[in-house]
Amino acid sequence: MTGLARTCGSGPSLVVIGNFDGVHRGHQAVLAAAAAEARAEGLEPVVLTFEPHPAAVLGRCAPALLTRLDRKRELVARVAPEIRVHVRTFDRELASQSPEDFARAVLGEELGARVVVVGQNFRFGRERAGDLGSLATLGDAIGFRARSHEIVGDDAGPWSSTRVRAAIAAGELEEARRMLGRPHMISGVVAHGEARGRTLGFPTCNLPNVAEQLPPFGVYAVLVDRVDRAPGGAPGRAVALARGVANLGVRPTVHAGAGAPSLAVHLLDRDDDLYGSTLRVHLVARLRAEQRFSGLDALKAQIARDAADARAVLAGTTSDPDALGAWA
Repeated sequence: MTGLARTCGSGPSLVVIGNFDGVHRGHQAVLAAAAAEARAEGLEPVVLTFEPHPAAVLGRCAPALLTRLDRKRELVARVAPEIRVHVRTFDRELASQSPEDFARAVLGEELGARVVVVGQNFRFGRERAGDLGSLATLGDAIGFRARSHEIVGDDAGPWSSTRVRAAIAAGELEEARRMLGRPHMISGVVAHGEARGRTLGFPTCNLPNVAEQLPPFGVYAVLVDRVDRAPGGAPGRAVALARGVANLGVRPTVHAGAGAPSLAVHLLDRDDDLYGSTLRVHLVARLRAEQRFSGLDALKAQIARDAADARAVLAGTTSDPDALGAWA
């Protein structure tokens, strides 16, 4: 059987199925309601999600990530610590299962579902042949109730990961923050760069290959967490590290070609050796667009102004109590 086997000792469950990318305010409402229902019925609340994104396996263009898997787990736990996140490997074998086989093997046998909660447009099984109606019919035979969850949103429509991605791509960070309930975060491992920032008096942590949805190129006021490592090297707890100013882009003043975009973060009032560390960078505000300067002296002067602007924007910022020591 593909994916994870049923957890030893797990009892009858209430299963919420979804990608939950971003764990935005709509997701949070669904998860809180599911946890409350599970408590009332004596069931274990379970989130069933898939890795990698089904679109990537099926040859479609997968959307940019809002949250990596470890971050998703963390955010789900903030809504309700009792929710178990069950990650199912999505591969060709799973995609080829009929709706009935999926319902019986995964929901019935693997997860012991008694209640299954899905979105109103939920599709499953080979060639997406199953829908909410067929899931409810299968549930009657297998032994679970199936229903859709309430759609939560605002005057512009339902809150969705698609809306959040669009806001971030357009540089509308405050709108994304409103839907997420926190600033959008991008992450990466600090790599060695050209040390040009240190030469200019503004050492940076360079994060190439960021996986999450990127905003427009530019300079941002940011809050930076460091992710401690758990035993065995797995991602551990995130702790607030520093306020900072970050440049996202291709650094046109020092690179003639376009090159691959990267994130360079200057920590305010800190100069730690962080090579190899995983950092989480929360995008608080866009200060300006990325631009090319006449030379390094002009660039250095602008970085000083950017740092001062970021310091002013971030003055008085405190960490979120729900973040357990991290910024957000």
